[in-house]
Amino acid sequence: MLAFVFGLAATQAAAICNKRFLNPITEVCWDCIFPISIGGLSLSFGASRPDTKNQTFPLCVCPGVPPRLGLSIGLWEPARLVDVANEPGCFVNMGFEMDFGLLSLGKSSATQQNGGSTGSRWQAHYYFYPLISWLGVIVDGLCMQSAQFDVAYISEIDPLWQDAELNNLINPEAILFANPIAQAACAADCTKASTGNLPMDALFWCTGCGGSIYPIQGDVAAHVGGVMASQVVATKMVARMHRLLIARKTASERPFCQTQSQPVIKKSQYRMQVTRPRPKTSGRYGCGPIGFSSQYVDRLREFPFQGESFGWLFWRKRNCCAL
Repeated sequence: MLAFVFGLAATQAAAICNKRFLNPITEVCWDCIFPISIGGLSLSFGASRPDTKNQTFPLCVCPGVPPRLGLSIGLWEPARLVDVANEPGCFVNMGFEMDFGLLSLGKSSATQQNGGSTGSRWQAHYYFYPLISWLGVIVDGLCMQSAQFDVAYISEIDPLWQDAELNNLINPEAILFANPIAQAACAADCTKASTGNLPMDALFWCTGCGGSIYPIQGDVAAHVGGVMASQVVATKMVARMHRLLIARKTASERPFCQTQSQPVIKKSQYRMQVTRPRPKTSGRYGCGPIGFSSQYVDRLREFPFQGESFGWLFWRKRNCCAL
């Protein structure tokens, strides 16, 4: 009994929330907005990053009476923010903690060397983060939604996030990819995402170098390091939002007049920027494609006591008919 009490106390003492509010000016990789395209004309600045296809003809039409003529625009926008926390209630990007009462009893587990478990478990939070709209960087109505900041999902109150078997209720297809052949295919996705290319949307069950996206909940099967594990969990979170129809398809070779429902994640429409414990704001992997090797951002981004929870900013490709 004493061993249990002291063990619980040690676990809680080790779980430190390295919370700090994300500075939208100095801690965001602003050249990740490029390239910006108008039809077939592309404007780029800073590091070279892969882009999705854009319509080459500069004009587009949206339905209406009369039909509305616009410009075919493509750009990358900072749109979603994800906390990946090593303890419940740690809102690492927002700079505060919250006590979830009994829900806080289930601490996230790190890699165990003695009990045979090589995985880890994390809590996560998903935010609508329409940063461009806040700052007025682009004219209202051009290509942006009139979105508000919101905490869209908190894993601590979702029993499906805590249990892989329960999670299969909303992801029954997971059983199809629980085999060595499907898992081996993820190596190709890893290679492509880590060599200056877009990830492979056809391999939607893969998180690139992180392995399988299933089960889409807070467990990481093989914990290599905190940065990679958090990258996998953040990707799972976005995939989960697509399955719940909270996230939408925004990138297409034809510009959208409205975004579309997309229950399966389109990986190529996202870029990932690590924000916590220490943001990366420059270079090709200042914002890398989903599934890229975390070796490009690992350095000095995981350390004991004050660097064990992580934050990720998702940049999203937007093709629209700007009216």
